[in-house]
Amino acid sequence: MQNLMPELFSPQQTSRDVKKVDLISKSYVTNIGDIFSKHRGPKTPPKDVECLIHRVISDRDVPKLACDYLVEDSVSSSYTIIGNKYVLLDTVEGSSMYKCVDIRTKEEYVCKVVPHTNYSMVGAHYRLDSNSRIASLHEVIVQDKHLYLFFPRTYGDLHSYVRSRKRLRESEAKRLFKQIVETVQVCHENGIVLRDLKLRKFVFTDPERTQLRLESLEDAVVLEDNSDLLHDKRGCPAYVSPEILKVGANYSGKAADMWSLGVIMYTMLVGRYPFNDPDHTVLFAKITKGHFVIPDCISSRARCLIRSLLRKEPSERLVSEDILFHPWLAKEDRDWQARACDQLVPESCFYDGEDQD
Repeated sequence: MQNLMPELFSPQQTSRDVKKVDLISKSYVTNIGDIFSKHRGPKTPPKDVECLIHRVISDRDVPKLACDYLVEDSVSSSYTIIGNKYVLLDTVEGSSMYKCVDIRTKEEYVCKVVPHTNYSMVGAHYRLDSNSRIASLHEVIVQDKHLYLFFPRTYGDLHSYVRSRKRLRESEAKRLFKQIVETVQVCHENGIVLRDLKLRKFVFTDPERTQLRLESLEDAVVLEDNSDLLHDKRGCPAYVSPEILKVGANYSGKAADMWSLGVIMYTMLVGRYPFNDPDHTVLFAKITKGHFVIPDCISSRARCLIRSLLRKEPSERLVSEDILFHPWLAKEDRDWQARACDQLVPESCFYDGEDQD
């Protein structure tokens, strides 16, 4: 298993070097200063920024100004201006997304920066662009080294929400998990395997935190045919399925997504991962064995669904279109009386490192 580590969990590198240029327009400084007085935070933007485009077009169609790059205000703070339109701010907590603001309208967005060769992610988003459960692309800015993908703003991610609540009541977990399942189902039906499926990938679309959508289709695979067999080893340690840990073996991408759904559901209800250890070697050994314990405070229907997803044999797991028909989601547990759970989990049981979630 040691030889899987670099391939599974090597961090992606993003250049954070910044050039500074003099500001040309005083009015521009005032506008940007107003924005940053509201959205101030550590600024570590990527290096390259260029043209403004509508969706995906050539930078030759857009005039470039000196302030398309970086500006400096009276308090010596450096800001990245992308396409003479967006101010790139600090990263979203627990995410690789950047907060950003439209200079003209002051509308808030989030931005994903990916290598300019990653058009598969853009293609996956266009395939599902009309689905409300998937974050829709607001705009794409292209330049030599990076693509800048802009999405509507969000109101926190599900991982942070569960962590703050310790665990969720079954009624709330059921409502949110149903939205997650619907998201995965529409992806699978459209030939997209998510691979890196986890709590943090789902974000709230409303301040009340009742509606979820998938943050992005980063790491998703668009299937070329009816086969979902994959061979690359990608995923977060706590969510990775046993078959992915087998060296040199192909695996069903959709079945691996089902395992990750089981981990998500367990964590929402119990407040910790079903397989948990800070040592990756020990963690992978636990996952390979497939033994986990569900507290008695969880209802019988919920336990049944978790076990139907966290099966060692991929072919024995439920498929996405069947999960919504499971009694836990399809029926109300009128006779079930929630009991105090003796396994409430403190924050320390969640790992903050990027390699865990």
